[in-house]
Amino acid sequence: MKLNLIILLSGIILFAASCKPKSTIDENLAPNVHKVIAEEVIQTSNYTYLRVSEDEKENWIAIGKQEVEKGKAYYYEAGIEMNNFVSKELKRTFPSILFVDKFSDQPIVAGKISMADSLKGKQAAVAKEGIKIEPVAGGITIAELFDNKASYSGKTIKIKGEVVKYSAEIMGKNWVHIQDGTNSDGNFDLTITTADVTKVGDVVTFEGTVTLKKDFGAGYYYEVIVENAKLLTQM
Repeated sequence: MKLNLIILLSGIILFAASCKPKSTIDENLAPNVHKVIAEEVIQTSNYTYLRVSEDEKENWIAIGKQEVEKGKAYYYEAGIEMNNFVSKELKRTFPSILFVDKFSDQPIVAGKISMADSLKGKQAAVAKEGIKIEPVAGGITIAELFDNKASYSGKTIKIKGEVVKYSAEIMGKNWVHIQDGTNSDGNFDLTITTADVTKVGDVVTFEGTVTLKKDFGAGYYYEVIVENAKLLTQM
């Protein structure tokens, strides 16, 4: 009789455990956040390309270069899709790939920013759709700069684009991210430091000095950056 009772109680415990609700962490994920498994990891000089699976579906995403473990679960917030994207470094065309800004091995919970995220440093840029800006006279495009970065190192250039991000008074400078619609192997966003003031959405022309492999520490490393730039035009 005691043996039957033990077996019955064990069965009830196992059944109750199987009926437990899903983790409240997963239930409270921020909107547009996906939980995926990293099925394939490809590292390049600036980006990490990932083939991920979610609910038996697979797709490719690209994030700023970082260590990712194959087979591990990760979370990301939906980014901008690019079709027929060509990676010159990989010599490969991706029919569809998402460029992702927010990516973490911890759940991205609604209304919560983790300490790990705040210390992560520079995040991957996201391409803004619909930008198509012709270069200013005597200037170059973002793609031309990245295609020929070695030849522009230490030189002064003029470059025009739309401001997609603006951060004021960091380390005594204003930090401007511009895009012009051109793309060189996943490099479509240019960081500029300046004493001048602008705002997101403005179409601007800057003149500044090109610096390569600039490391400010705390994860803020730039393969290409334009420093001490002067704002020439603003619309």
